[in-house]
Amino acid sequence: SIARVFLKDPPILILDEATSALDNESERHIQQSLEELAKDRTTIVIAHRLSTIRNADEIIVISDDGIVERGCHEELLSRKGLYARYYNMQFEGLA
Repeated sequence: SIARVFLKDPPILILDEATSALDNESERHIQQSLEELAKDRTTIVIAHRLSTIRNADEIIVISDDGIVERGCHEELLSRKGLYARYYNMQFEGLA
């Protein structure tokens, strides 16, 4: 399905858990392709795997109550809020 997106060349991309079923190595390869595809276009990425969105210009964190945080990866980590908590849970011990 990613190949079809390359062929259609849409101005807006919506990626819903595009790499969720992949192992880490496959995710890295697909993520590189998706980043190339996303250049110069609006891209909305829905993800629970935070490695998928860490390079985004803007990250919006949504909970049951609506938007709880927004900013880039570094800003959200420095705030030590919900994003930072989930990021630390996912990557704790991997460094």
